[in-house]
Parts: sequence; structure tokens; C-alpha cells
Amino acid sequence: MLKGKQSWVFQNRPVIAAAGVSGGPFEANGNLSEDFDVLHDDLWMGEDSYEKAHRILLEEAGQTALNKANVQKEDVQFYIAGDLINQITPSSLSARTIQIPYFGVFGACSTSMEGLALASFIVNYRGADHVLTGASSHNAAVEKQFRYPTEYGGQKPPTAQWTVTGAGAALVSAKSAGSNLPVTTSATIGKVIDMGLTDPFNMGGAMAPAAADTITAHFKDMQLDPSHYDLIVTGDLGRIGQETAYELLINNGLKIDREKFKDCGLMIYKDDQPVQSGGSGAGCSAAVLYGHLLNQMKQGTYRRILVVATGALLSPLTFQQSESIPCIAHAVSIEMT
Repeated sequence: MLKGKQSWVFQNRPVIAAAGVSGGPFEANGNLSEDFDVLHDDLWMGEDSYEKAHRILLEEAGQTALNKANVQKEDVQFYIAGDLINQITPSSLSARTIQIPYFGVFGACSTSMEGLALASFIVNYRGADHVLTGASSHNAAVEKQFRYPTEYGGQKPPTAQWTVTGAGAALVSAKSAGSNLPVTTSATIGKVIDMGLTDPFNMGGAMAPAAADTITAHFKDMQLDPSHYDLIVTGDLGRIGQETAYELLINNGLKIDREKFKDCGLMIYKDDQPVQSGGSGAGCSAAVLYGHLLNQMKQGTYRRILVVATGALLSPLTFQQSESIPCIAHAVSIEMT
């Protein structure tokens, strides 16, 4: 059901039946390593290119989710996935392996919630019994496309963020035999916001207005107060972007408890890891949500959360043509049954 101008309410409460999370060596030393299902000790992961290793991450996360739910891939109607590489090639290659009817989506780092919103919409309206959705990124593959190859060793400014090597996938189902499972209750689809920033090393600053716009729209559409949620978490704004987004929300009249406003990019790594302003990448919010946050919900730490994944919709082409950076954010609310 459409509510307000840009939000859906999922009256049939699709279930996140299971989730899987995979990561690389930097994530294995991070703050949330215990919440990963699979961790690799090198970036190559037995492949001969970083892009092929990127594919492995998503395949592992998806298969882990299916195994946990005890659901065969033949019983899953659709697979929704995306990443940051040209033409979302790693996701499409994972779809070749998994052999489930496939929607490839691109929302940059907002892809995780774009996929979850679409999967929930399809299941809510009986378009499928099961939809597998996921997002991924790989540090070495993404950095060489959007910034400089890792081997170049270029110095990064304090505003830069570290691309997460990781993937998160969830099986969204119409029903499940299990109990104590999270359900998706609503989604707010963001619009593109471009404040004219052009610096690819300051993604957090560029994305902050989009995050604030979507969060504001969510509470307006849903006619809720921010206190409704135990946690409002952004995708990967990092230190600079999160502070900027919070100030914008306060200016918009939203009274959000600062302790309940967090960022996946600030949660995934330890303080002594050299990540400048924090983590980023399509795999960032996917890994933190489908690993750490869902585990926290099942343990009773949170009952209701709003996850707002943010994306900078730039490309090598737009940068070469001196375009500014269009940004977007998508929000999904999740509750425990």
C-alpha cells in the first residue's frame, strides 16, 4: 500500500527468513567479525582477478542464507542483487551460478535497501513466496574503478572512506516456520539529491542531504515520531556525512536521539584501523544489517529499526565529464515478530 508520496507499507509483513554475510581480511580484523558467516584471509579468494573474487562474496552470502532457511534455490522465485562494478558484472556472474530468475539493480551503496524494498514489495503482494536479495563490494576492485588502484599507494584525504570487502544477502519470504524472526514493515524510496559536490573522496558529505531527505520523507509519510524506532542507521555516511545528516535532520525539525542515530560505516571497523572517515561500499550496509544488526534484534537489543542505505550515483564517466555527484537513499523499517 502506498502511504504518503514515496513510502510503501507492507501489510502482509514479509519475513527475513535468513541472511548470510561474507567478508575479507580487513573485515576479519574489524569490529563486527563475529557477525560474519564466512571470512577470507586474502583479497584474491582463490581467483585470478579481484572482480571474480567479488563474485565469490555474493555467491557465498546468498547460499548461506538459503542454507540457514533450509530452502532450495529451485523454490526461490527471484534473485535481486547489485554492486558497484561496471554493469554490475559480479552480481550478474553470481546470478549465472545461482540460476534463479534475476533482477540486477544499481543504487551504488544504497543497493542493499533498494533490493530489500523491492523484494519485500514483491513478496507482500504475493508476487513470490521467496525472493533472495543481496549487495556486495570488494575493496581492490572498487577502488581501482572509482579512485586509484590499491597498488598505487596514493595518499587519501581524511574525508575518504574505505570500501568494504563484503556481501550480505537475505531471503525474504511470505511465511516461515521459525519464530523470533524479523519482518519488513515499510519502505521509503528516495529521490536523487545533488548539492553540486564533485569530490569523489568525500562521499559522505555528498550523500548526507539525500539521507536527510529520505528520513524526513519517511516520518512525514508514515506519520511517525523518530522515537518509534530503537535505532536509525545510515548506510555509509562516515564521520563527516553522519554529522552533516544529523544537523540537517535537526534543522528539518526531527528530534532524533543522537545515541540512536548510527552509521554502518562507523560500526564495521575498529577505531585503530586506517579507514579515514569510515567504511563504504554496497557491501557495507548489507553486511552490517544482515549480520550484526539482525543478530542484535534477535538478541533483544533492538525491536524496531530503520535502515537508510545511501548511494553516490557517480561513475568514471561522470567524473571525467566534470559532473557533480547525484546521490540517493532508500529506507526500510524492520521489526521483530
